[in-house]
Amino acid sequence: MAKDYYSLLGVSKNATEEEIKKAFRKEAHKHHPDKSGGDEAKFKEINEAYQVLGNKERRARYDRFGSGFENGQAGAGGQQQWGGFNGAEGFNINMDDLGDIFGGFGDIFGFGGGRQGRRAKQQQRGSDIEVRLEIEFKEAVFGSEKTIRLSKNVSCAKCQGSGAEPGSKIENCPTCHGSGHVTQVQRTIFGQMQVQGICPTCHGEGKKIVTPCSQCHGSGITKDNSELTVKIPAGIDNGETIRLTGQGEAGAKNAPAGDLYLHIIVIPDRRFQRDGTTIHSQSEISFPQAALGTKIDIETVDGPVSLKIPAGTQSGKVFSLHAKGVPGLRSKGRGDHLVTVIVKTPTDLTRKQKQLLEEFES
Repeated sequence: MAKDYYSLLGVSKNATEEEIKKAFRKEAHKHHPDKSGGDEAKFKEINEAYQVLGNKERRARYDRFGSGFENGQAGAGGQQQWGGFNGAEGFNINMDDLGDIFGGFGDIFGFGGGRQGRRAKQQQRGSDIEVRLEIEFKEAVFGSEKTIRLSKNVSCAKCQGSGAEPGSKIENCPTCHGSGHVTQVQRTIFGQMQVQGICPTCHGEGKKIVTPCSQCHGSGITKDNSELTVKIPAGIDNGETIRLTGQGEAGAKNAPAGDLYLHIIVIPDRRFQRDGTTIHSQSEISFPQAALGTKIDIETVDGPVSLKIPAGTQSGKVFSLHAKGVPGLRSKGRGDHLVTVIVKTPTDLTRKQKQLLEEFES
């Protein structure tokens, strides 16, 4: 009886490649024989269905000829002979894709290649470093240069990061013959498969150090103090982070270095408050200045600026100093400086001052 591969995976005939892949993953989890309640026969059927529907060419043949397409014969009926597909036995698997399909079931199947191999290589990368860097308010506005002092792993100066004593030989690994990986044949429920993994002798490097460096003992890295001059961009704000690629810990045996992350802490300035690219401040004026009008000096990040106060100004009035704020970190131009005027109410008035105010009120 012809098999309905679409029904086995629980998808429609119009299902996309992604929908077929998700359905296979779901059913494989459900029926895997290593799980409680698993069904090996069902699992093999599901895998057989995916081997057909997960391949564009095989799916097209199946849609045309049905589940017996691999046994079709060329002849008067117009059918073409197909070969090379034998259900669940003896097929090839791309190990990098396997982890995507099974989402973590690689350990159950006992596979040692693919993502596991990539992770092993990634672990050789140097560690990242995180540093809190305090800067002044005006440094955040206009930018600056700061010198960072770090104690970190650096490439060994004696062996240039190779891990080998200068002048000594570096040979190909005898286990993997320089490839960095080994291949094994494993028998699984799918049949026999070739599985590629990281070489256990050289850990993927493909090399064997005959005489380790006497300074770094073969690691290729040493601990040292270093200084780094960092450019702080104009407009950076409190809590933002600067990433410096390759300025973290050195990687072992010339592997890529980690990154340096600078977490910016802006020291507050009691004269100013910042909101994005806008700077806010307050300035007190006397009652007569508010009533009659005047000119006052306003402190800005650019220095003192004269501000005209018109007659009749009320307390709480906001004046704008154009382009006296913060430069945009990701845009051109500067924000404004907004000045809130506070009219100071006089206290401890003399008798004459009181009389004048009473006359003014009447």
